[in-house]
Amino acid sequence: MNSNRTSTIATNSYPSRVADVPSRLERKDPVVYSEWTPDSPLTEEQSSFYERNGYLFLEQFFSDKELELWKNELSRLQQVYRDGEDAHVIREPASSEVRSVFAVHQHNDLFQALSKHPKLQAITSYLLGSDTYIHQSRINFKPGFTGKEFYWHSDFETWHVEDGMPGMRALSCSIALSDNYAYNGPLMVIPGSHKTFISCVGKTPDNHFKESLRKQEYGVPDHESLHSMAEEKGIHMPVGKAGSILLFDCNLMHGSSSNISPFPRSNVFMVYNSVDNRLVQPYSGQKPRPEYIATRI
Repeated sequence: MNSNRTSTIATNSYPSRVADVPSRLERKDPVVYSEWTPDSPLTEEQSSFYERNGYLFLEQFFSDKELELWKNELSRLQQVYRDGEDAHVIREPASSEVRSVFAVHQHNDLFQALSKHPKLQAITSYLLGSDTYIHQSRINFKPGFTGKEFYWHSDFETWHVEDGMPGMRALSCSIALSDNYAYNGPLMVIPGSHKTFISCVGKTPDNHFKESLRKQEYGVPDHESLHSMAEEKGIHMPVGKAGSILLFDCNLMHGSSSNISPFPRSNVFMVYNSVDNRLVQPYSGQKPRPEYIATRI
C-alpha cells in the first residue's frame, strides 16, 4: 500500500489540498482527443466550441417518447427512495428530501440503457478519443421552493484527489428531464475555466464523501480565484427544454443556486471516463470512495 501511495503521488500532475494557499496550474491534457472529420458526430463548429469553452449545449437531443419513459421512472424512484436508507441515496443537508440517487446506470435498467445510448457514446468516444465507461451516474432532484444549491467546483479536482483519476480525460453529460429556466436553479458554468486547474486548500477528512455529497466543504475553490476567473471569462447559464443535454469537461468550473421557484428541476448525470484514464489509488493517500460514487474497473 505504501509503495502505491509513493508512486501515485510522485506522478501527480495536479496536486491539490496539500498547500496552505491556493494556486493555479495550466492544463496539461488535451480537451478534444480526436481530430475532427466530416464523419465526426459533432460539427466542426460544435467541436471547436467545446474545446474553447469546455461545454456544449444541445437542445432537443432526445425525443419526447424517450423523455416520457425517463420522467415516469424519475417519479417512481422519488417515491421508492423517499423513506429508505440506501447508501447510494443522498438527502438534502437540512431535510430528509432526496437530493441525489447515485449509480442509476447499475441499479436501473432504463437508465443503464440511457448510459449506453448510441448517440451519446458516439460523442463521448469522439471527445475523449477512446472507448469510455461510466465513472459515475446520478439523478439530481431539485424540487421547487426547497431545492438546495451545488457550490462552485471542478469535478476533476475531487475525482483526482479522492478517487485517483489520473488525467483530464472525462466529461459529464447532464440530461434535462424537466425544463431548465434561469430561475429554477440551473447549472452555471465559467467558460474556458477548464484550461486552468485550481489547487484547493484543506486536507480531506476521512470518509468526507458522507457529508460532501450533501454539502461540499473541501475541494471548493477560494473566493479570490473564483472572482478573478469569473471576471475574466464571465458566467454562462445554458438553459432549455427537457430533453436537452449539456456536455461539459471534467475540469470546468460550475455550480448552481438554490431553487426557490415553484418549478422543480431534475437532471440525469452520466460521467464518461476514457478506458485509458482508469482510476489509480486516490492522490490524497486515503482509501477510495465507494463504488457507487466512483467506478473502479
